[in-house]
Amino acid sequence: MPETITTEAATPDVAQQEQAETPLESLASICTVLAIGLFVMTFIFQNFEIPSASMVNTLLIGDHVLVDRISLAPPAKWAPFTFYRDVQRGDIIVFFKPGEPDLFLVKRTIGIPGDRIHLRNGVVYLNGVAQNEPYAGMPVNDDNPQHAFDPYRDDFPAVPPDNYGNVTASWGYELPSHIQDGDLIVPPGKVFAMGDNRTESLDGRYWGFVPRENIVGRPLFVYWSFQTPADQINKQSIGERLSFMGHILIHIFDQTRWKRTFHLIK
Repeated sequence: MPETITTEAATPDVAQQEQAETPLESLASICTVLAIGLFVMTFIFQNFEIPSASMVNTLLIGDHVLVDRISLAPPAKWAPFTFYRDVQRGDIIVFFKPGEPDLFLVKRTIGIPGDRIHLRNGVVYLNGVAQNEPYAGMPVNDDNPQHAFDPYRDDFPAVPPDNYGNVTASWGYELPSHIQDGDLIVPPGKVFAMGDNRTESLDGRYWGFVPRENIVGRPLFVYWSFQTPADQINKQSIGERLSFMGHILIHIFDQTRWKRTFHLIK
């Protein structure tokens, strides 16, 4: 004959004793939540703000994006359950700028190891084939001189970088060794990346390849976007930062780009 399992309802006094939590237990619970949150925001996701126009119209100044730090990270033995893949052409990536390990950049991957790349009048040719990139800003004759044709930038790498001040010294020295028959050859362990706003982007054309180990992750979506002046990136004093924070508090409703909330990045 099976045994009967009985359930006992606790009296109010007993229930109150069971539900009471000591200060030490409360602190432990808070620390656990903080530790989990810190782990997630450090190793799985990270938020970034877009400060410049190098990726317009894909990403706007003032976009706040959530970056996936797992899928493009090297596979880890301690986490075999995580999804991993290598960088692909067209991926938008967040990475440490070569030579400046404290500076994050966001660009689009144009070429992977072994690819042959060159530009003609701003159009990217990948392995001899002209790329259809509707998101890319091309040189154009308008009232902005920065948008006009630039031989080094728009016919890269046909023109030597000797007289271009934005080209880093190390890249100016290294660049010729990566050119074959007029094409830039992407070496093993690196990718070549450019901004979508090609006429206003200081990208791989000016500082070189992105080492694979510099890649942090890929942005997934915009979780908040606020109309931000293009020169805000240069305002770094405490007073200027506090002033802009006050501006955000006053205009958070009328200057938030609500249509970009949860906008997928691709």
